Amino acid sequence: MACRERACPVAGGDALGQLAGFRRGVYRCLWRRADALFETMDAVLTAGRAGSLPYLSLEPGFRRGHGMVYQGLARGRVDEEALRDLLVAARPRQWPLVFAVDASVYPRPQAGASPGREWHHHACPGRHGSDGAAVAGWAFQWLAQLSFGADSWTAPQDQVRVGAGGDATRQAAAQIVAHAGRLRAGGQAGIPLYVLDAGYDEAPLTWDLREHLDRVQILVRLRSDRVLYRDPPPRIPHRPGRPRTHGAGRFECKDPATWGPPERELSLDDDRYGQVRVMSWSGLHPRLFCRGRFAAFAKPPVIKCHLIRVTVGRLPGGRAVPGPLWLWWAGPGSPDLDLCWRAYLHRFDIEHTYRFAKHALAWNGAALRHPEQVTRWTWLIIAVLTQLRLARALAEDHRLPWERRRRPGRLTPGRVRRDFGRLITLTGTPASPPKPSRAGPGRPKGRTSTPATRHPVIKKAA
Repeated sequence: MACRERACPVAGGDALGQLAGFRRGVYRCLWRRADALFETMDAVLTAGRAGSLPYLSLEPGFRRGHGMVYQGLARGRVDEEALRDLLVAARPRQWPLVFAVDASVYPRPQAGASPGREWHHHACPGRHGSDGAAVAGWAFQWLAQLSFGADSWTAPQDQVRVGAGGDATRQAAAQIVAHAGRLRAGGQAGIPLYVLDAGYDEAPLTWDLREHLDRVQILVRLRSDRVLYRDPPPRIPHRPGRPRTHGAGRFECKDPATWGPPERELSLDDDRYGQVRVMSWSGLHPRLFCRGRFAAFAKPPVIKCHLIRVTVGRLPGGRAVPGPLWLWWAGPGSPDLDLCWRAYLHRFDIEHTYRFAKHALAWNGAALRHPEQVTRWTWLIIAVLTQLRLARALAEDHRLPWERRRRPGRLTPGRVRRDFGRLITLTGTPASPPKPSRAGPGRPKGRTSTPATRHPVIKKAA
C-alpha cells in the first residue's frame, strides 16, 4: 500500500509512526530515480546475504528490473544535506551526546577503471588482494552517535568520502562543526562530545576547531610514548632573548616520574571493567614545527589540552588487560572524567556497525565503478541502519535454533532485519509502482564498445 501523500498506519504505537515517517522523509531526499533507489534500500532491508547488487532485484520489495539497481545508483541523486538533517532529527534522544568519528575502507583493488582510488590501511590479510598493510580503494568517514548500553547499536548521522589527497583530520573538523550546528538548530542544549581514534592528528584537529571549542568537545587517543610540555615559568622582566615556549620539565607518558600529581582523579568500581582509575592534567601542549599543517606559520602555535590517563582492572570476556589509555581532551571548562572514559570505551561500537554493514548488508560488496555511486550506496546503507534501530521495539524475534532468546526491544540489528519484511507491510512504501514498459532497442548496429579509461592508484604525499 502506498503512503506518498497520506500518513502511514500508526497501529503498533509511536514507534511504527516514527519508522513510517522516517521512510517518507528518506523518499523526499531522493531526487532522481527515487523509486529505484528507495526499493533498492528496501531490498537490502529484507534480503539475506546478497552477494552482489543484481541479487537485490530478486527481492519481492524490488518491483523493477535488475538494471534499475545500477541505474538508480548511477543516475540517481540524493539531497545529502536534507538527509543529514533527517538523520539528526531521528537520533535517539535518550542516548548521551557522544559521537564517534571514524573512517572505513571501501576496497576496490582490481578496479583499474575506477578514478580517485588511494592506498588505505587494511587489516585483513588475503582479503580484497590486501597484504594486511594497504589496499586500493576509497575511504568513507562516518559520524555516529554512541549508546552506553551493553549492545552493538549506534546511530550513524553523517558520512563523507575522504577524497583524493584529502586530509581526514580537516574533514573530521568540518563534519563536527556542521553536525554540532544541526544539533543546536534542533534545540539540543548540551555540549556534544566527539570521540576519535589515534589515526587523527589531535593538535591540528584542535586548531581547526579553535573557534568552536566553546560549543563542542573532542576526545582523541594518544600513543603511549607521546611527550608533552608544560607552560614555561613567567619571564624575568627585561631579560634578553626570545621568550620560552616550553617549560623545562617534559611530560612523558611512559615515564611516571615526569607526571607529577594529577589535578583531578576519579576512582570507581565498574561491573564490567572492575577497578577503573582516571587521572587528568591540564595545560599540556606538544612541540610543533613549521611544517605540514603549520608550514605557513613563522612560529608554530601553542595548542593546549587536558591529558587523561585511564586504567581498568579487567575486560569483558576475560581478555588480557591492555596498557593505560591516554586521551587528549579539548573543550569548554574541564572534562567530565566519568563521561570521557566511558565514551572512549564505547567508541569501538562503531566498529561493530562497520562489520555489520559489510558482512550482513554487503556495503563493500557492491561492484561500483565511480566513487559518486558508492557515496549514494553508502547513504542507503546508513538509512537502512537507522530504520533497523527505529524498528527495534517493533520487531519479533525470529531466532535460529542455536540462538538464545532475547527480550522484546533487545534484539540485535541482524535479528531486527529478519522481521523487516513484515514491518514494511505495516508502514507501506512511498515508492510508485513501475510503469508498463518493453525492452529497449539495445546497442545500435555497427557500434562497438571501447575499453574504459584506466586510472592509476593515487599515492598520498608523505
